[in-house]
Amino acid sequence: MTEEHEGTLKSSAASADSATKTDPEASKDSEKDDSPRWRRRGHVLWREWIKPLLIIGFVMFSFRSAVADWNDVPTGSMKPTILEGDRIFINKLAYDLKFPFTRWRLANWKDPEWGDVVVLLSPEDGKRLVKRVVGLPGDTIEFRNDMYLWRNGEPATLTEPRPPFADDSLDHPAVRVLNEHAEGKDHPVMLVLGSRLRPGEIPPGCGSDDAEEAEPRRRRRRNTWVCELGDNEFFVMGDNRNNSRDSRYFGPVDRSMILGQATAVALSFDRENYFKPRLDRFFSDLP
Repeated sequence: MTEEHEGTLKSSAASADSATKTDPEASKDSEKDDSPRWRRRGHVLWREWIKPLLIIGFVMFSFRSAVADWNDVPTGSMKPTILEGDRIFINKLAYDLKFPFTRWRLANWKDPEWGDVVVLLSPEDGKRLVKRVVGLPGDTIEFRNDMYLWRNGEPATLTEPRPPFADDSLDHPAVRVLNEHAEGKDHPVMLVLGSRLRPGEIPPGCGSDDAEEAEPRRRRRRNTWVCELGDNEFFVMGDNRNNSRDSRYFGPVDRSMILGQATAVALSFDRENYFKPRLDRFFSDLP
């Protein structure tokens, strides 16, 4: 056998060995190709679209739950401070740090102060409300004619308004917009002449729970009543004193029900005028 013939045989053997070694890989590729097309597409969809979107959504909603949020205001209970169609910015870190999606406080650095505009959960139905803090823990709150605020025996000072008004509905002979001043702060309140919100009942959690004691109190005080706040209790009201469902209806609010502080109007659209932007209210601070 010649050397050339031997070289040919060795080359053929090497080619056979190489084919034998690559056969398992080819078999594996064949198995992959045999997997259902919908499964391959589903894997790509999950990896490249669904999973990233879920992560982004979780981070975004966690941020809104624990750090900052925005809220659309559909009613006029906070007129003239907040108008229907305002979208307000809420600082969830103003008072404490909560675990996302819960009311469990991880840290607490301060409590709401008098005059703060806060976002809270209604003690009645759990809906989110925007109201102003007018009573702090330990305060004695008194209302005369269900509109005029007294705190710890001292009346909140009311002064004349500063027009022009942001909403034409406030410029009406029956509407009075006044500045309420206390604790070194002032904010506008709205009163409608000749109108009264409620018939003078004592709100839940205020006064005696004994009907025999509470009834003479109602008769004696008529449209004036007193509420003594306990620990961790806050009294909240809308700036629209004649049209706001607040602590005069559902009583004091526990500290755990307060979610954050409303600090500014981010955007504002006039719902009665084809959602026309109120540009002068964009990015404006709340008093």
